[in-house]
Amino acid sequence: MKENTSVVLDAFDLAILRILQRDNAVPHRVIGEEVNLSAPSVQRRIRRMEKSGVIAANVALVDPARVELPITIVVEVELVSETAEGIDAIKTLFCETPQIQQCYYVTGEVDFMLVMVVGSMTEYEELTRSLFFENEIVRKFRTFVSMDRVKANMELRL
Repeated sequence: MKENTSVVLDAFDLAILRILQRDNAVPHRVIGEEVNLSAPSVQRRIRRMEKSGVIAANVALVDPARVELPITIVVEVELVSETAEGIDAIKTLFCETPQIQQCYYVTGEVDFMLVMVVGSMTEYEELTRSLFFENEIVRKFRTFVSMDRVKANMELRL
């Protein structure tokens, strides 16, 4: 359960976060040796950062191609009009669609940028029908098929 509290991060916290972003399975003892803290101190700091929401999740990054999802697609989506109800509805739809890995509500000429992974172009075509063509709030969409996954880590520069 994440609290909505502000947390001040010191140099130790940032060093711990850098290590965890590379590999969140590193034992607290090893992290402590690297940042010059005891394992219990590292554990307390990590727990505090999890509770405050600084650490949003502990997950495994999966290579989509190795689980039969070899096609990555970036989609620009433009809505007919931006109403609060429409934005909320499309956000919910995008969040509930498992093929959409990332969704950004953006400024500029389009309203949303999506990053999707699919097993085939047939699967993507079926998704375009339900997500875009049959959705009266969507004015148009533009598809970019990735030719190569050059970088896909989630590590922040701290």
